Amino acid sequence: MTARGLLVAGTSSDAGKSLLTTGICRYLARLGVDVAPFKSQNMSNNSMVCADGAEIGRAQYLQAQAARVEPDSSMNPVLLKPGSDRRSHIVLRGTPAGTLRAGEFATGRRHLAAAAFEAYSELAGRHQVIVCEGAGSPAEINLRSGDYVNMGLAREFGLPVIVVGDIDRGGVLAALYGTVGLLDEQDRALVAGFVINKFRGDVSLLQPGLDRISDLTGVPFWGVVPWLPEVWLDGEDTLVTGRWRSDPAAPGATTRVGAVRFPRLSNVTDLDALASEPGVRVDVTTDPAVLRSADVLVLPGSRSTVDDLDWLRRSGLDRVVRDAAAAGRPVLGICGGYQMLTRRIEDPDGIEKTGVVDGLDLLPAVTRFGAAKVLGRPVGAWEGHPVRAYEIHHGVAAPDGGEPFLDGVRSGSVWGTTWHGAFENDDFRRAWLATVAPSFTAVPGAPSFGERRERMIDTLADAVAEHVDTDRLLRAVGL
Repeated sequence: MTARGLLVAGTSSDAGKSLLTTGICRYLARLGVDVAPFKSQNMSNNSMVCADGAEIGRAQYLQAQAARVEPDSSMNPVLLKPGSDRRSHIVLRGTPAGTLRAGEFATGRRHLAAAAFEAYSELAGRHQVIVCEGAGSPAEINLRSGDYVNMGLAREFGLPVIVVGDIDRGGVLAALYGTVGLLDEQDRALVAGFVINKFRGDVSLLQPGLDRISDLTGVPFWGVVPWLPEVWLDGEDTLVTGRWRSDPAAPGATTRVGAVRFPRLSNVTDLDALASEPGVRVDVTTDPAVLRSADVLVLPGSRSTVDDLDWLRRSGLDRVVRDAAAAGRPVLGICGGYQMLTRRIEDPDGIEKTGVVDGLDLLPAVTRFGAAKVLGRPVGAWEGHPVRAYEIHHGVAAPDGGEPFLDGVRSGSVWGTTWHGAFENDDFRRAWLATVAPSFTAVPGAPSFGERRERMIDTLADAVAEHVDTDRLLRAVGL
C-alpha cells in the first residue's frame, strides 16, 4: 500500500512537535488507521533500543507506542548523538556509522538524506498514514540546501505541513509569520496549517491575532492546544530536562533525589520513573547545595563519560559525590555515571579519549571502552523483583568485588548499573527506594509508570480530538 503523510514542523526546538505527533498518532490509531511515526533525523542523546537491537530516538519509540505499532529503525533512520559542541556520533538505521562534524552539517549529509528517504519509502509501503516530525525549524534557511527532515522531506514526498508554535515562549505570532515568510515559494505552498501549543486563557482574546496572521500568510489555523500540565515524559532534549520537577512548595514530597546535570547528559529519561513516584521530588542540577541535601544522589548517563568526569572534578561536584558516599548516603550511577564511579576508565582505542583516566574509585570495578557498541534489551532481577531494561554503551564495567546489582555492583551505599529503563519497573523501583531512602513510602494504588505513560499519550490524543481541526487533518492525509 502507499501511505499518505503529514509533516509536523515547528517554529523552534521544543515547540511541541514531538507531543503533537504523538497525539496525532494515537488519535488516528483510535480511528482504526494503520499509522506510523517517522523522523528523518533526530539529534538527541535520549534513545531507546528496539526489539531487533536497533537504536532510535526515544521520542519516536514513544510515538510508535502511541500508534500501536512495533518500533523499528525505519521510524528514525538517522540519529545524531552530540559528543561535543562540534561533533555528533551518527547512528544510521539503528547502528553506529561514524561521526558528523559541525562544518559538515550543511553539505556532508547527502548519504544520510538518501538513507532517510529510503526509510520513509519503506515505511510508507507498510502503513496507511505516516506522521512525520520535523527537527528544529524549517526556517533554518542556512541549512535548507541539505535539508531532509523539514521542507526537504515534505518536498520529496509532497507532504502537507503544519507548523507548531509555543505560545509559552512569547512572540508566537511573529514566529509563525516569520517561519512562513522565510520559506521559498515552493516550500510555502506545502504549509497547510498552523497550530499554537501550550495556551492558557481565553482563546477569544487570541482570535484577532490568529485571523490577522492567516490574512497575511494565507495559512489557516488548525487549532490552539491548551497547556497540558501532566504531559512531561520522554523528552528528547536536555533543554527541557526536569520539566516535570515538582513545585518546591507542593505538599507530600518526602524523598528528594538530586541528579547531576552533566554537560552531555544521555538517557536522562531514567529519571522520569523516579519523578513519577508520588512523594519523590527530582532535581536535575549543578547546585552543590541541592545535591548535598538530597536523600539520594544520582549520576545519570553521559554521552561523553571522560569529559563529563573531568567537568565533575573541575566543578568540584566530585567532592559532593565523595562526601555523600563517605556519609553513607545512597549514590546511584547509571551507565556513564556508573563508569565514573569505578576505579579507572581504560580507553585503548580512543573511543572517547585514548589512555587511562582515574575514576572516582567508589565502586570495585574497572571500565574499559571498546569499539563495539553494546545494544540490548536485558532482563534480570533484584531481591526477587523482575527487571526489564535496555543498554546502550561502549564502556564495559567489570566488577571485581562488592555485591551484584543488576548487571553492575553495589559497595556500601554506592550502586552502579549500565541498564537504562530499570526504574520503569514499578516493583523494583519502589523496593529499591524503600531500601536506600527511609523517608520513602510507596503510595497504595499509585498508577504504574506504564499507566502514566499511556495516560499521557491519551491526554495528547484527547487534546488533538478536542482542539485541532480534525476534519482538516483527516483530509490532509487522504481519509
